Amino acid sequence: MSILTGFFAVLYSLAGIVLFGGLAYKIWVFFKTPAPLKIPTTPAPITRAGVAFRLAREVTVFESLFKSNKWLWLFGWMFHLGLFLVLLRHLRYVTEPVWNWVVLIQPFGKYASILMVIGLLGLLTRRLVVDRVKYISAPSDYLMLLLLLGIGMSGMLMTFVATPDIVQLKRFLLGVMMFQWEDFPASAILTIHMLLVALLMIIFPFSKLLHAPGVFFSPTRSQVDNPREKRHVVSWALKLESGDKR
Repeated sequence: MSILTGFFAVLYSLAGIVLFGGLAYKIWVFFKTPAPLKIPTTPAPITRAGVAFRLAREVTVFESLFKSNKWLWLFGWMFHLGLFLVLLRHLRYVTEPVWNWVVLIQPFGKYASILMVIGLLGLLTRRLVVDRVKYISAPSDYLMLLLLLGIGMSGMLMTFVATPDIVQLKRFLLGVMMFQWEDFPASAILTIHMLLVALLMIIFPFSKLLHAPGVFFSPTRSQVDNPREKRHVVSWALKLESGDKR
């Protein structure tokens, strides 16, 4: 076993633990955080079914973003759609046998990386040229976009220019998942790509990218607009009303 194989096997094992453990913890924190006020963004649904439909529109077509800024919506939607298809395409590396629907979307996922990179370039350009956005942008905002661009562009190079040993890469990834290490297919561009992906996995639970699960816990989007019909009281406030000071 080569040093590179051992390094990436340990790195991806740790990155997986950080990603899934960190996500589980953050989602638990979101779930336990009280919402003391009824603050849905109006006009808001007055039923739970309406809230579910509203969240579905936010997640799939970015409805509120479309209403506020068309250019931001365009680049954001291009990036997220491209990323979604690319992630689905990558399922072939961690499943055996590969599901039929994953095989069917391979051509779409292949070219979705272009859509993803164009969207990221648009979002980065916006932060560089729009003064009011540039003013509120932190260094981490630029670094996150550059990290995603590095992942997308290195992936495109492997797809369209210098394809590494994909079969061996799948063996390696399945081996990491099953604790049966296989040789890592040495390739300069693949090494860079895998390092960037591991970095993203590690920082994801602690970054602004948590808006992905966070949207489902946002009071402005997930609350029913029924303050007159039903009083909104959080659990700790109920304890105070009942005289329980604990």
